[in-house]
Amino acid sequence: MRTLPTSTGTCTATRVMLRADFDALPVEERTGLPYASTVRAVDGDGHEVPVMHACGHDMHAVCLTGAAALLARSREQWSGTLLVVFQPAEELAVGARGMVDDGLFERFPKPDIVLGQHVGPLPAGFIGHGNGPVMAAADSVNITLHGRGGHGSRPEASIDPVLMAANVVTRLQGIVAREVPPAETAVVTVGRLKAGTKDNIIPESAELGVNIRAFTPAVRDLVRSAVERIVTGESRTSGAPKPPDFTWFASAPALVSEPEATKTTVAAFSEHFGAQRLLPMPQVNASEDVGVFGEALGVPTVFWFWGGLEAESTIAAFTEGRVDELPGNHSAAFAPVVEPTLSTGVEALVVAASTWLGKV
Repeated sequence: MRTLPTSTGTCTATRVMLRADFDALPVEERTGLPYASTVRAVDGDGHEVPVMHACGHDMHAVCLTGAAALLARSREQWSGTLLVVFQPAEELAVGARGMVDDGLFERFPKPDIVLGQHVGPLPAGFIGHGNGPVMAAADSVNITLHGRGGHGSRPEASIDPVLMAANVVTRLQGIVAREVPPAETAVVTVGRLKAGTKDNIIPESAELGVNIRAFTPAVRDLVRSAVERIVTGESRTSGAPKPPDFTWFASAPALVSEPEATKTTVAAFSEHFGAQRLLPMPQVNASEDVGVFGEALGVPTVFWFWGGLEAESTIAAFTEGRVDELPGNHSAAFAPVVEPTLSTGVEALVVAASTWLGKV
């Protein structure tokens, strides 16, 4: 795409922010590509881990670079201010908040609208869109359960934190099934359970890593409270020598794509790409912290998805109900095809930005 696409969208913003995230994940790449990552790094806990752009953030950064270059070369066609923001630490849900707290909008102009996108397991060349809450809020918590260690042959002389942890894992699954209203959506996942060093030693403690997702503040608060109540109750019932420890972290609000601004942006996409390349999307239980920027300023955020998988086979998988077989984000096999993924991502950012920037 060598020239700036035209748009008939109604402009209500003079300062537009385009954002891309660029962090990677501790995943060992298994795409088989000649340029597959072989990088290893030390994580925050001091462990050596593989590194892969398993969520497509490398594609995000390249598309934003291309869009910024194209918009800069076409400066005579638009007026206003364009902010191009490359954000770290989205995977930790702390990057956007960190940039805001670091004075991003004190050192640079405050935008009237925030625009962002995410590549995913959709047919390459297609745009996925929704409005209102499009991605869930996320919270993570590290929990330590305290017991009394001892010899595996004398459990009666111990207070077993492994048994506590096992009961907690099972009981947490009842939160969504029995406490969240059926019309609402929530997810509770125990992704980490660590205890002990040897089969015949009852350890002093057990650690759990729990992640929750919800779309509304009320359900989010309900689930957080239920997690703490269940863990504390199990600990007390087991006779633990002291209450459990909770460390909440990696918190991101629900990502809300403002309905009116989304409607205007999607109309511009339809005009540019054609309605046949637009896919209405259901809510996504994954999370994104880009909404922190708009929330901090009280301005609308518009967010959309675009496809990165070979179109024909992906459409067949959708048609035949085999979506879960597709390599998705965070998979070691996730490898967006370069084209038309790259050109579509660049064009989407340019179309969205030019919809909201002033016209010369």
